[in-house]
Amino acid sequence: MNATADPQFHVYDTTMRDGAQQEGLNLSVTDKMHIARHLDDLGVGYIEGGWPGSNPKDTEFFALAAKELDLQTATLAAFGATRRAGAVAADDPLVAALRESGASVVTLVAKSHDKHVELALRTTLAENLAMVRDTVEHLRAEGQRVFVDLEHFFNGYLDNRDYALEVVRAAAEAGAEVAVLCDTNGGMLPHQVTDIVGDVLASTGARLGMHAHNDTGCAVANSMAAVLAGATHLQGCLNGYGERTGNADLVTCIANLELKLDRPVLPEGRLAEATRIAHAVAEITNYPPSARQPYTGVSSFAHKAGLHASAIRVDPDLYQHIDPALVGNDMRLLVSEMAGRATIELKGRELGYDLTGDPARLARLTDRVKELEQAGYTFEAADASFELLVAEEMGERPDYFDVESWRTIATPDSAEAIVKIVAGGQRLVVVGEGNGPVNALDHALRQAIEQLYPDVARFHLTDFRVRILDQGHGTDAITRVLIETSDGKDSWVTVGVGANIIEASWIALTDALTYGLRAHGVSRAAL
Repeated sequence: MNATADPQFHVYDTTMRDGAQQEGLNLSVTDKMHIARHLDDLGVGYIEGGWPGSNPKDTEFFALAAKELDLQTATLAAFGATRRAGAVAADDPLVAALRESGASVVTLVAKSHDKHVELALRTTLAENLAMVRDTVEHLRAEGQRVFVDLEHFFNGYLDNRDYALEVVRAAAEAGAEVAVLCDTNGGMLPHQVTDIVGDVLASTGARLGMHAHNDTGCAVANSMAAVLAGATHLQGCLNGYGERTGNADLVTCIANLELKLDRPVLPEGRLAEATRIAHAVAEITNYPPSARQPYTGVSSFAHKAGLHASAIRVDPDLYQHIDPALVGNDMRLLVSEMAGRATIELKGRELGYDLTGDPARLARLTDRVKELEQAGYTFEAADASFELLVAEEMGERPDYFDVESWRTIATPDSAEAIVKIVAGGQRLVVVGEGNGPVNALDHALRQAIEQLYPDVARFHLTDFRVRILDQGHGTDAITRVLIETSDGKDSWVTVGVGANIIEASWIALTDALTYGLRAHGVSRAAL
C-alpha cells in the first residue's frame, strides 16, 4: 500500500452534524470538542462541526473551536443553507452566521430535485439556481472555500436529469470546489450510483463528492461505487451514525479504500488508530458500537467454529480478509459448544497456557466446556470465566474464600442479603442491603471480602444482563447472567447459570471478584 495519502481526495466527516441526527443521540459542546480531536487523530481531511446560526449549541461550538480547537490534520467546516428565495446572500442572517463562524470551509445544502424546489422551497427552478450561485459567489468573495451538498440529488436526477445537472453546473461555475451528490433518501443501489456519477462527471466536468445513507443497506457499497466512478470527495460518519438507518460508516469506507483499492487517503499510520477512535467516540455518544461492525467491531475478527480455529492454527489469513492490526483490532477466538480442541488450544495459548503437549487435559477441558455450554453457559461472551476454568484445570485457580452459605430476603420496600464465608482463617458474616436482592448480595459479598482483600474496593459492576433459557418451562426455566466488572482500567465479563436470577448472579459475582483479584496479582490470605 502506498504510504502517501492522496492530497486530491477529500475524506469528509459529518458525525457531529448529520450523524447527530440519529434518534436518541444528543451531543453537548464538550462532546463535540472531544469528537473533533479524535477525528483529527484519525487523520480525516474535513470535520463538519454543525450549523452555526441555526441553534445556540452549534453557534457556541464554533465560537469555542475558534479559541481552543487546535487541529493538526483536519479542516473545520461549517454547514448551512443557500440564501432564502427572494433575498440577497449578503443580507441573509443564516449566511452571515456561516460567514462569521470562523470556519474556512462552508458546506451549503442546496435543492437539486425539481419537486423539492417547488414544493419545499416554494420557489421557481430558476430562482433556486440563482440562490445557489449567489450564495456560493458571496462566500467565495468573503474568502471562504465552498462545498455544495446537493440534497436528494439521485432522486432528482431520475425525475429530471437536465435540471439536476443544471444545479451541479451552477454550483461549480459559481466557485464551489465540490458538488456532493446526496442519496438523501438512501434508496439507491450501487449500479445506479455508478451510472449516475459517471454521467454527471462526463456532462459537467465538476468535481464530485458522495454522501450516502444506508436505507438499502448499501451506503458503503454506494460510496465505493461513486469513488470508482470518479468521485474524489467522500462523506460519512463514524460508526455509521445518522438518521433512520444511518450514514455510510466512514471508517469502513476508508479501510476499503486503503486496504482493498490501494488508495491511501489518511496520513501514514493513522488507519491503525481506527478501532480505538471508533470505540472512543462510541463512549462519548453513549451508543455502544456494533460488535459486528466491519473492521472495528469486537466480532470483526472473532472465530467460533472449530474448523476455523484449526485452519487459523496453521495460518491466520485462511479465515481473515486482512490482518486485524492494520485497523487496530485483534483476532479473537470464541469458546462455545461449537469449539473443537483447536479452539480451546489456541484460546489457552492466548491466555498463557500451552496445552499442546497435554492432549488428555485438553480433551477434558474441551468436554467440560461443551457440557457447561449445554447447561446454559456461554463462554464466548465471558472470557474471564473461561480463563478461570482453564486455571482450575491447570490447578492454578486461587481460592480466595470458601463459601459457607448465603441467602437473600426481599420485601416490596427493601432487600438484604446475608453472606457467610471463611477466608484467611476467619469466619465472616456480613449483612448487605441494596436495591433488590442481587444488589444486596453484591454489597454483602464485597463487604466481606474487602476486609482481607482491599483491591475489591476498586471493582465496580458496569453491566448486568439476564437471559431466561428454555422459556417454555415457565417459572422453572434456567437463568443465565452475564456481569461486566471494571477496575477503572480494564474490564472483564463473567457468567453464571442457575435455577433463578439470584443463584446465577451469585456464581457470576464470585467469578468476577476472583478473576479481578487474580488479575491484580493478589495472593490468597494466609490462614
